[in-house]
Amino acid sequence: MSGISVGAAALLLAAVLAVCAAAYAAVRVGRNRQYGTPQERAAYATLHTASLAAPPLRSGLNEESARRSGRHLRTLLGVPALALTDASGEVLAWDGLAPEPGCEHTAAVPGHARQTLRSGRTQVIGARETAHATPDCPLRQGVVVPLVVAGRVDGTLAVYGAQVSPGLVRAAAEVARWVSAQLELAELDRSREVAAEAELRALRAQISPHFIYNSLSTVASFVRTDPERARELIVEFAEFTRYSFRRHGDFTSLAEELRCTDRYLLLERARFGDRLEVSLRVAPEVLSVVVPFLCLQPLVENAVRHGLERKTGPGHLVITAKDGGSEALITVEDDGAGIDPEQLARTLDNHAGDAADGPRSPGIGLRNVDVRLRQVYGDAYGLVIETAPGAGTKVHVRVPKFHPQAVQTGPVGL
Repeated sequence: MSGISVGAAALLLAAVLAVCAAAYAAVRVGRNRQYGTPQERAAYATLHTASLAAPPLRSGLNEESARRSGRHLRTLLGVPALALTDASGEVLAWDGLAPEPGCEHTAAVPGHARQTLRSGRTQVIGARETAHATPDCPLRQGVVVPLVVAGRVDGTLAVYGAQVSPGLVRAAAEVARWVSAQLELAELDRSREVAAEAELRALRAQISPHFIYNSLSTVASFVRTDPERARELIVEFAEFTRYSFRRHGDFTSLAEELRCTDRYLLLERARFGDRLEVSLRVAPEVLSVVVPFLCLQPLVENAVRHGLERKTGPGHLVITAKDGGSEALITVEDDGAGIDPEQLARTLDNHAGDAADGPRSPGIGLRNVDVRLRQVYGDAYGLVIETAPGAGTKVHVRVPKFHPQAVQTGPVGL
């Protein structure tokens, strides 16, 4: 991106909000007195207008976001008319004075925008180029500034007035840079969503082949000896896969995750028999906490596949979920074979480690869950894992009870 990075934009936005809050506090100087100095009031009005324009732009540049942000951007610049165009020069939104009879300003905007899109530079539009027909037209001149997102020109900001001053050119360029920063942040948000979805698809793919093969083999073993048990296991298997491959929502309740995990363990207990012991300790008050979809079952599968399955003799799995004040505290503990800490660290820290360690490497399911938890809640909420060869494994998960991104939406079905 030209002129400002995403990190700088985020810092700038934080600074803007801080200044805005300080200005707002400063202007409340007394019950019967005016609110602050004219400079303070002007600063507050400017920052407030910018804050109103930001949310629509964070969804990307389209007709709706251009329409909703355009009026605030025009107010910010104090111009009679403003237009936002896409990367082809087509007008997404026009805000301000409508062209007078005989004037075709809106029709001329795409041509102005395409010149700027080709050159990638700010363009000042003279009176002869604005398609005005009357000498007192209030939209005689204009400025068209490129919107540069991740190094490419994705659209333009065009402002029109009776005349263009050097101050207006500078102001339009600064506002265009700020708009570009919001659009780049929106693109970064979309990239994160795509990455999270890719992690979830990878997690599903990692679970499916191994689990499907073992489950169907277990069902087959009961078909002749215990047909009723085989039927029950088929129903549980169908419900588990139905939940795991649902299409709606990135979040679910802890109760749903536990139900999915219980189905998984029912099938595994049918395969392991008396070798698998399970203890479940869950506080009722955390059942409704919203958690990332498939954040618990992979931890349990990792414990079974890479801990208890490799252990000689019976193995014990303990799942705990308790109230931690503003958080739900979840642990998955097994007394199985444990994991080499260096191998686990390599798998968690480096995507390339997956291929080197092989598809059955311990930690791949853990890494998927760890990545998604950090993407949603921040690095402070990654997995904490206690393990050593022969010492079992204990995985700690902390989930905030309330978080703006964690919203359970959509049906559970396919």
